[in-house]
Parts: sequence; C-alpha cells; structure tokens
Amino acid sequence: MTRFIDLSIPITNEVVSDPDVMRPKIQYMTHESTWEQIAMFFPGLEKGDLPGGEGWAVEMLELSTHNGTHMDAPWHYHSTTDDGASPAPSIDEAPLDRFYRPGVKLDFSHLPHGHVVSAAEVEEAFAKIGHDLQPLDIVLVQSGAVYGTDNFTDQGVGLGAEATLWLTERGVEVVGTDAWSWDAPFSHTAKRWAKTRDPSIIWEGHKAGRIRPYYQIEKLTNLESLPGHGFMFSCFPVKIERASAGWIRAVAMVEE
Repeated sequence: MTRFIDLSIPITNEVVSDPDVMRPKIQYMTHESTWEQIAMFFPGLEKGDLPGGEGWAVEMLELSTHNGTHMDAPWHYHSTTDDGASPAPSIDEAPLDRFYRPGVKLDFSHLPHGHVVSAAEVEEAFAKIGHDLQPLDIVLVQSGAVYGTDNFTDQGVGLGAEATLWLTERGVEVVGTDAWSWDAPFSHTAKRWAKTRDPSIIWEGHKAGRIRPYYQIEKLTNLESLPGHGFMFSCFPVKIERASAGWIRAVAMVEE
C-alpha cells in the first residue's frame, strides 16, 4: 500500500511565510457575487436565471513565483552556470525526469537557527540514516524551521556553498528545505557579514549554482513524517516562461 504525504504549504493570506513586501494576496470571488461575469457571455441573463441564483467561485492572485512551496531554477541564482560556460536554465527549461526520484531526508533540526551546515555534517547525516547517496537522489533538509509560527523567515539552518557543492559533485540535482531559504536566514547571515564584510557568505548556497546547476525547493512542510530514505518524491514545477521559479505540489510516496 502506498501512503501519499503532502509536503506543501498552502498559498494563503492568513499565514505569514514571506517578508511583508513579498506576501501573496488572494481575492476570493464567491458564487453570490459572480453572476454578472457569466452574464457577459449570455446577453440578457439575470441572476435568477442561474440554478440557485449562484455564479461561480473564482480567485484572483497577486503572487510571486517564490511564494508557497516552490522550486528555484538556476536562473534565480545567477545568469550563468558551469563556471560561466553556460546560460543558467530557467524553470521552463527544467528536465522533468529529475522531479520524480527517490527521496532522502536529512534532519538538522537539532542545530541552532542560522547555523551553516558543512559538508562534513552532511556526510555524517547520511551515515546516521545508513543511506548510500546515489546520483539524482532528491535530498530534503529538515531545517528546524516551523511553518505557521512567528518569525518563520528567521528560522532554520542553511546549507552553504561547501555542503551544496558536496551534494552536486555526487550527482544530486534537486534539493529541498522546509525553511524559507536553502541558505541560512538572512537575519543571521547579516550579523556575520557585519563583522567580516566577506561577500562570499551572502547567499552562498544559492550561488553554488554558478559552478554546477541544481534545482532547489523551498518552504516544504511536514518533513518530520518522512523516513530518512526509502520513499519516492514528486515535485514537478509549473511551467512559467523564462521564470526563476515555479510552484510545486510536493508529495512523498511511502510503501507500507
């Protein structure tokens, strides 16, 4: 028997999962108020002509491609990849065969918020769950961020350039996190940057895509329900022309 596990957060007005400047806006038009939209197609139609006097339900969204559970394309990180040899692909150029693959979950939720996970810590996490990483495995990170709680965007660990390149060097092309970003939260990185002024620590996990292209899922949820490995993961992105990201419905399939 296959158990399907939804790992996606909803796109909603009610729960803050983005900075205010990036929050989605949903306008709900209900059955009671939309009969005139239908009447545009049927001259002379009155509300009472419709069954029960009801129109349709429609929603209008003001939305970033980075709202909700979504997948970043390499184009989001930089204009080129492969050390500058190739244009970075956008989300509509993504190879679909990469997005239904065996999944692996690494749990770093015991580490402090803002911690930058090292390659050694990634290697230790694989040893802990007893999984031999394979090319094209999809690697998901339980970061310690908790969707729906206050200051969500400041929560969780991040994977820096070293850890990200460790994964992509071994053939990983899709990763994901339940935090707001694959990188450590900006609020924590900004404090380190203020001391060192080292630009290499800013968005370093993302910028690792300049060297080897990879696709990155952000704002997953419910990862605590997953085993460390032994499940399939589906994460097909919506096809948006020349876009830096696309929304996904992230679903894990566990055989029981």
